[in-house]
Amino acid sequence: MNLLTWNCNMAFRKKFMHVLDDSIDIAVIQECEHKEKLEIALADTPYNDIIWYGNNKHKGIAVISFNDVHVTLSKNFNTEFEYILPIDVSVNNTHLNLFAIWAMPHKTERRKRYVGQIWGAINYYKKAFESPSILIGDFNSNAIWDKEHKNGNHSDVVSFLDDFGISSLYHELKEEVHGTESEPTIYLLKQHTKPYHLDYCFISKTMLSNQTTIEIGGIEEWLEYSDHMPLFVKGLNLI
Repeated sequence: MNLLTWNCNMAFRKKFMHVLDDSIDIAVIQECEHKEKLEIALADTPYNDIIWYGNNKHKGIAVISFNDVHVTLSKNFNTEFEYILPIDVSVNNTHLNLFAIWAMPHKTERRKRYVGQIWGAINYYKKAFESPSILIGDFNSNAIWDKEHKNGNHSDVVSFLDDFGISSLYHELKEEVHGTESEPTIYLLKQHTKPYHLDYCFISKTMLSNQTTIEIGGIEEWLEYSDHMPLFVKGLNLI
């Protein structure tokens, strides 16, 4: 199975043709317009399902499925973690959990900002991690900021998921340590001098195969569209 995640910096309907191809099975897109506009834009693209969530019709999170893959929003979706969507994925007779992530600020509680949202969500949904699971998207998080969060920081999230046999695909394949990534996934506000690694794909290790790869889009190709680079994940094992 092949995945894409990309914070598109709005107006995905004007950009999708640059990032989608026939190989993509699931696309997780942050900062995209609402479902109705996506349906119009993708009218000539053979997709299966679109799930969209947001409080701003111009800027939400979408999950789009293609090929033999179908997605539905899980019945146990907790709106307390509104931009962390639990998705039920079916591929023929195979089922797995996917969490589409866009970690956001919190208006009133500092501990629920960014990685704090993810920490709360993974504790709430932890029963799901006993089955094959994927957590993918814009985490807005990195171990370099661990000291800003006494509990539930980035390293706590990594450790918690590791207890369920779930790890960051980039770090597994590149053999890099969290906080020392050599490849940025964002150039903040499109500034070359502000590179960070904030976008991830965590997977159950049973889904890793010899054919599994992860690729981060290059700045030369993608910076004109968004300050985030797309992540392309290919060859996940569904057995």
